[in-house]
Amino acid sequence: MAASLTAGCTGGDGPADDGRGRGREPGATDSPESRTARGSVLAVKIDNARRARPHTGLNAADVVYVEQVEGGMSRLMAVYATRFPHAVGPVRSARETDLELLGQFDRPTLAFSGAQRKLLPLIEQAPLRAEPPGLTPGAYYRGTGRPAPHNLYLRPGALLPEPPGPDALTTGFRYGAAPSGGTEVAARTVSYPAARFTFTWSQRRDGWLVSMDGTAATTTDAGPVAPATVVVQYVKLRASDYYDSLGNNTPFTETVGSGRAEVLRDGKVHEVRWKRGSASEGTLFTTNDGAPVNFAEGQVWVVFAKA
Repeated sequence: MAASLTAGCTGGDGPADDGRGRGREPGATDSPESRTARGSVLAVKIDNARRARPHTGLNAADVVYVEQVEGGMSRLMAVYATRFPHAVGPVRSARETDLELLGQFDRPTLAFSGAQRKLLPLIEQAPLRAEPPGLTPGAYYRGTGRPAPHNLYLRPGALLPEPPGPDALTTGFRYGAAPSGGTEVAARTVSYPAARFTFTWSQRRDGWLVSMDGTAATTTDAGPVAPATVVVQYVKLRASDYYDSLGNNTPFTETVGSGRAEVLRDGKVHEVRWKRGSASEGTLFTTNDGAPVNFAEGQVWVVFAKA
């Protein structure tokens, strides 16, 4: 696995391939690993550099996490449980933060382009199914119209026979009626040193239109990005043992712990608290008096912001 993980790091507006790949051969049976993975979510690391946009397959994700990486830039991790798009991407490399974040799921499948050599042992030891390019034939392909490394795409159906369903989303999130109170807000912006996200409420779409670095976020296959709920989760960032080729440190986002958060839904912002006791647990969001906070039905974006 080590050779494939490392090699994947190098390397029109959308992918030329339709993402469906080859179908299953008549009489084919699932491997033991495939049968084990059937009940697990699919998590995909997604490039968020300007040249990587617009994305493909992002609107099909149940949850999208936004994390800060080296140089103050951002990267996304999309989690799929209820439906798979034909293709997802562009796919990029994994970070140490991902391993702690994914601990809440039961042996998730992690699709990523590669990782730093020093990180490989941690990935191999983590309770997940690592799927970089080269392990599963036909799972990845290079699109046209963009230079590498911003043109690597995944066919989800090549890794998992079908979506595992909503029960695989062991995030701790609750869905239902909005909490009482809240403050009406037209838009909310979260900034990293080299990235900016703005979420603008759209009554017509019943969601928050996403803008990245001042440009409206859209997809090549499903139009504008407009999650029903946006969570701004304030967390601690610390230096990790990993650096990019320019010497920039990759910050580690601490998703185990507690702190404050903002939940945006239905055109309002709610000040809440978050708590995650260990890496194997989901994250609980409560009001200041301890009552559970419900999210709106639909896609959730969780943006990690520095506390």
